[in-house]
Amino acid sequence: MSSNEFLKLDNQLCFSLYACSRAITRMYRPFLEELGLTYPQYLVLLVLWEEKESTVKALSEKLDLDSGTLTPMLKRMESQQLIVRQRSAADERVVVIRITEAGLAIYEKALCIPQALLTSSGLNLEEIATFNEQLKRIITSVNTHP
Repeated sequence: MSSNEFLKLDNQLCFSLYACSRAITRMYRPFLEELGLTYPQYLVLLVLWEEKESTVKALSEKLDLDSGTLTPMLKRMESQQLIVRQRSAADERVVVIRITEAGLAIYEKALCIPQALLTSSGLNLEEIATFNEQLKRIITSVNTHP
């Protein structure tokens, strides 16, 4: 690629990832609205469906969200009775997040979301998995080599 081509928008990986992320989020929106969730809340539930509980710090690291963003969202989720927030008995500075029965009940309804992405992507499951692994390698590399 010539230096003149390098700075064209269509050649920017960052823009392709940004546009792809926005498109996927738009595709998820009707499913999430039906569940009464925002996309970040869905991400929190993905973690809790797998782990059943987490600390705010662990969620923050896993989702790459700062606590200033995460804490108000978790408070809203608690008011929706999807999670329970509780200070750790061992260390009161640590807030433990646990999924509730209401949060677990959404799991079955959310199973269609990954399938919708697969269908709309035009890729098969193996291609999606390969692409996801490539993206994870890029994230790791960028995070370790700023």
